Amino acid sequence: MDVAEAVYAIASNMPRQEEYRLTAQMIRAAVSIPANIAEGHARATRKDYAHFISIARGSTAELETLLLLAARAKHLPAETVKALLGQVESVARMLNRLHARLKNA
Repeated sequence: MDVAEAVYAIASNMPRQEEYRLTAQMIRAAVSIPANIAEGHARATRKDYAHFISIARGSTAELETLLLLAARAKHLPAETVKALLGQVESVARMLNRLHARLKNA
């Protein structure tokens, strides 16, 4: 949930004209990560859990792309984006390991 909190924190720095476009999409992707982890964990089977972890992995990739777009458009400072990308990549690695374990169990 740290990534989602961080995205909410930087969202206020985004330009007003992006509020309902890039900013909203960044927030949705960031919130989707822990939400899908939680939903998957509550499912009855490992297969279902793995499916929701896969969705969360997709949301990390989406968020990485959106953050890079925000940096390229100069909506956010490059150093802010770099730090947040490090967090997102760390979460993605954890999700990749969890997904592999669920698929091989």
